[in-house]
Amino acid sequence: MGCCETSSAGDITDITPEQWAKADEIIARYKGQRGVLIPCLHEIQQVVGYLPLEVQERVAAGLDIPVADVYSVITFYALFTTKPKGKHKVGVCLGTACYVRGGEKILDKVEHALGIKAGDTTPDRLFSIQVMRCIGACGLGPVMTVDDDIYARIKPERVPEVLKKYS
Repeated sequence: MGCCETSSAGDITDITPEQWAKADEIIARYKGQRGVLIPCLHEIQQVVGYLPLEVQERVAAGLDIPVADVYSVITFYALFTTKPKGKHKVGVCLGTACYVRGGEKILDKVEHALGIKAGDTTPDRLFSIQVMRCIGACGLGPVMTVDDDIYARIKPERVPEVLKKYS
């Protein structure tokens, strides 16, 4: 399957032929070995950026395991994602300290500003939103991150200004 073709599941994939070729190389390297699903998926996710159904099916066929096994590993471990991620990862801490200091208002403002919900990616793939459950900056809450940048004691009205810096 090439770039932007429809898969058997009816989804549209944007995986390039080069990414498919690299994924196939990774699968071939692990073929016939036991206990290799997690490292195989990790390497493929580094190449493709996420693990949609088309990739899961390819891995399952290549490693001769059921697709359900691949899916269960992907959905169990937080490091794997079935959705594409944005160039910039926006995180909002909703740990107890940040939550009581207005973290939910920050999340609402981020979602409104980007037009997506937590866990989603903007259509242009510039931003993804993730909820964090404590980043260890409890005295600085509420906290928002963009990539490796931390915005402490952030106020809802500052959110659009912060996001604009990454547009």
